[in-house]
Amino acid sequence: MSTAMNFGTKSFKPRAPDKGSFPLDHFGECKAFKEKFMQCLRENTFDNSKCRLQSKEYLECRMDHQLMAREPLQKLGFKDLMDPPPSQEGSKP
Repeated sequence: MSTAMNFGTKSFKPRAPDKGSFPLDHFGECKAFKEKFMQCLRENTFDNSKCRLQSKEYLECRMDHQLMAREPLQKLGFKDLMDPPPSQEGSKP
């Protein structure tokens, strides 16, 4: 009987979504990038290692349209796909 009276004692405290949770693309701002990525996955039997460039472009679009938090691409695992800084271009001996 006493448990029925305790429902009001706990209050719900909202928290931010876990990393990786982000708004849906309701306006289709990145739909072309998503479709390109999905097509690549289908063509490569869903081996995402063969579609890294498309994945990078899709995530860049999401960040550009505030559909996910901006993160350095190196931190997202795309360091090898990054362009070298302008000061290092052509500086090979």
